[in-house]
Amino acid sequence: MTIDVKRARDDTPGCANVIHFNNAGAALMPAPVIRAVKDHIDLEAAIGGYEAKDKRQQALDAVYTSAAKLLNCGADEIALIENATRAWDMAFYALVPTFKPGDRILTAEAEYASNYIAFLQAAKQRGVTVGVIPSEPTGEVSVKALERMIDGRVKLIAVTHVPTNGGLVNPAAAIGRVAKAAGIPYLLDACQSVGQLPVDVQAIGCDMLSATGRKYLRGPRGTGFLYVRRSLIGTLEPPLLDLRAATWTGKDTFEIRADARRFENWESNVAGSLGLGVAIDYALGLGLPAIYARLAALAERLRQSLSAVPGARIHDIGRERCGIVSFAIEGQTPEKIRDALRARAINTTVSGLSSTWLDMERRGLQSVGRASVHYYNTEDEVDRVAAAVAESMS
Repeated sequence: MTIDVKRARDDTPGCANVIHFNNAGAALMPAPVIRAVKDHIDLEAAIGGYEAKDKRQQALDAVYTSAAKLLNCGADEIALIENATRAWDMAFYALVPTFKPGDRILTAEAEYASNYIAFLQAAKQRGVTVGVIPSEPTGEVSVKALERMIDGRVKLIAVTHVPTNGGLVNPAAAIGRVAKAAGIPYLLDACQSVGQLPVDVQAIGCDMLSATGRKYLRGPRGTGFLYVRRSLIGTLEPPLLDLRAATWTGKDTFEIRADARRFENWESNVAGSLGLGVAIDYALGLGLPAIYARLAALAERLRQSLSAVPGARIHDIGRERCGIVSFAIEGQTPEKIRDALRARAINTTVSGLSSTWLDMERRGLQSVGRASVHYYNTEDEVDRVAAAVAESMS
């Protein structure tokens, strides 16, 4: 299966306005997603928020089914959360009470700032230590090094699948095999990978996974979801509970839900969730292997085109690289390049030291430009972006 690029662009109003290479930040939504969100807001305005939700309950229930199909899991293993960071937090902080002084969390050098800050808080509050898994010379997590670090003190392996600051794809399934063999819970941050490449939780072997709607799934902002393996759900008490997550059963008693929705809260963005469901179905309709093949090809073309720009350096690492391209131009700040491109209606962004401190510091980087492609981008746009980068230097 290949992507019908013309149809994808016809479905994407934003393509008429910008060259959007900031899909790892927030992708352009397709028309069906936009309609789903707007239609529900209109319904809320017409009949009321609670009443509108009641009318769309069947469609809301279907979002769990769609997310489960996307990840190859059960609908009862899915919770709809307002963003990927909060989804990750709900899983991680449910584990924190089980940590004891001397326990260890193992993570990657390219771990995302929000996650690492949570590790540091757990270290401060619970006395755990954070072990950083060395990388291979090519940049990805060293699975052999991870195996050597496993001992009775390790209580969690938590890794970002695709880091925010470049095209690296970490070997999630190989990490999963190590975690499973050792009986250690495995939390995968898939914020940048879900919607970009096939993500199968059974094949990967993760116990928990967080994802967002706004990036490669092309859903609305303020949407995300959490996967928790069925066998683990009952052992985790969410850090926050309300009447969505639990039932008040008596004056002094309550009962937590048996499924992953114990990690949800009562008030949510219904229009956004409906849009998320449409976005997932849209991606499934195209096929994740086809999406990833096109993304990888466009990104590689961009790397080659940027490499031809005088003074340019590509900073992507890893044996497997995806649709995120990180680069720098000698004598120019990434911020200046970003602003010059934006003036030409080209969207890119900058990834700084504080987002992935350990990896950036190890490589001596303060910041990099980040251009992230999607399947609705064209080869001509890739070439125009590279030409615009060259022009911005003059």
